[in-house]
Amino acid sequence: MLSKVDPVKTKSWQKLLDHFAEMKSVHMRDLFANDQRFNDFSFQFEDILIDCSKNIITEKTKQLLIGLAKECNLKDSIDKMFSGEKINETENRAVLHTALRNFSHDPIYVDDQDIMPLIRDVRKKMRIFSDAVRSGEWRGYTGKKIKNIVNIGIGGSHLGPAMVTEALKFYGSEDIKVDFISNVDGTEITEILKNLDHEETLFLIASKTFTTQETMTNAYSVREWFLRNTRDENTIKKHFIALSTNKEKVEEFGIDTENMFEFWDFIGGRYSLFSAIGLSIALYIGYDRFEEMMSGASSIDEHFKNTDFENNIPVLLALISIWYINFFGTDSEAVLPYDQYLHRFPAYLQQANMESNGKSVDREGKTLNYSTGPVIWGEPGTNGQHSFYQLIHQGTRMIPADFLVAKEPLNRINKHHKILLSNFLGQTEALMKGRTIDDIKDGTPYKVFSGNHPTNSIIYDKLTPNTLGKLIAIYEHKIFVQGIIWNIYSFDQWGVEYGKQLANIIQNEMNDGKIPESHDCSTKGLLNHLMG
Repeated sequence: MLSKVDPVKTKSWQKLLDHFAEMKSVHMRDLFANDQRFNDFSFQFEDILIDCSKNIITEKTKQLLIGLAKECNLKDSIDKMFSGEKINETENRAVLHTALRNFSHDPIYVDDQDIMPLIRDVRKKMRIFSDAVRSGEWRGYTGKKIKNIVNIGIGGSHLGPAMVTEALKFYGSEDIKVDFISNVDGTEITEILKNLDHEETLFLIASKTFTTQETMTNAYSVREWFLRNTRDENTIKKHFIALSTNKEKVEEFGIDTENMFEFWDFIGGRYSLFSAIGLSIALYIGYDRFEEMMSGASSIDEHFKNTDFENNIPVLLALISIWYINFFGTDSEAVLPYDQYLHRFPAYLQQANMESNGKSVDREGKTLNYSTGPVIWGEPGTNGQHSFYQLIHQGTRMIPADFLVAKEPLNRINKHHKILLSNFLGQTEALMKGRTIDDIKDGTPYKVFSGNHPTNSIIYDKLTPNTLGKLIAIYEHKIFVQGIIWNIYSFDQWGVEYGKQLANIIQNEMNDGKIPESHDCSTKGLLNHLMG
């Protein structure tokens, strides 16, 4: 069981309030009078450099934030997560996405069962299957090689694999194309299916329960399309794969349960891309590279678990974020990859963060009187510079931002990467320094901006599967740390469920053609308009 510490009532929180009174009028231009600042606030982990020096922090800030983490029993919570204790208490589940990328021979127990043999069995099955598809050993019902992979899922069963297959496109098979169907809006499925040859397509249905409404609606529509072409239900076994735990429902759909890849209740959807949910990734980039990505994540797991807080990258990133959210009053964070391959990374982190820490009651069920999860958003640079950067530079809100870039490009074209890097550096420097009226020759106030906008710079040598695994794990653990300090449960999502329940009720009413009086006048009015 996680400890239940109200952070606001800790001594460290009170000290941070006093410290904030000293820091709120400090400008980073003055902090950078210290030439050692970069050395003091940058951290290297293997091929990744993280520079936190462009933040409104001092060594005192750092120590006070670390004190807060200690008072909130963060180390104990980390140990409980890795050991398999059921820290997702509202659903009575362990939280063990870290076990998916654990390559040690140590056992990890859930309900007195060592889960590592189960995980290793699924890994082996994924390797055998992905190798068979990529080599052409596994073929469609007419003997044609598989050239199209379509993942049908939603939420974590979609966003993670979709992000990774885009991020690692450089390493992807030239003979296999990957698509994703997630939206229940019929437009997406129509546009994807019109470009597919059913004889060359493999569909992965990603649903733990095989009852997720959007996923199964799309899956049955695809099944219908497929059978219109084959007119033989036996052909389903060569073209449909289940990523699920519900054997009965999988059989009912017509999928051979030998082609069912299992994952478990201790794996949350938004943390599932290293499980069987990542089969589309393994099929596209090959299982060996999929395992390289797991290895990268595992190295961060070990760093997070074993490194003191003073040098612990996920811990420090989480604490700096808390500094802005709870003391400066910021309400959003931008994730700005200067890497086109990472263009889906902000959307992936949006779910991981906002579904985890978008909570308003603490672990004792009490309403919170402090802010929790920020709005996460972002787009790739340099595109964003011609879009929303104006608001970050001269708007009225402070928006902390993470800038990510590769030191070496995967695609070297003329001077492109130097231009990209110069923009990466120029934007972070401008956000820190700003420009005073004295800096402007004509003295016009419209060209003045205050600066003092915080950023973290994350530079990796080049984007490899291993590096991507590290980046994913850094942000996963950052989210976990914040949830612990905010005294909330980060691994449930009850807020999502209520809307789904009402949607099911309304769907039945629309089928019946009856609108009960129980709805509010707005919903009744909208229903009448839609059904009229």
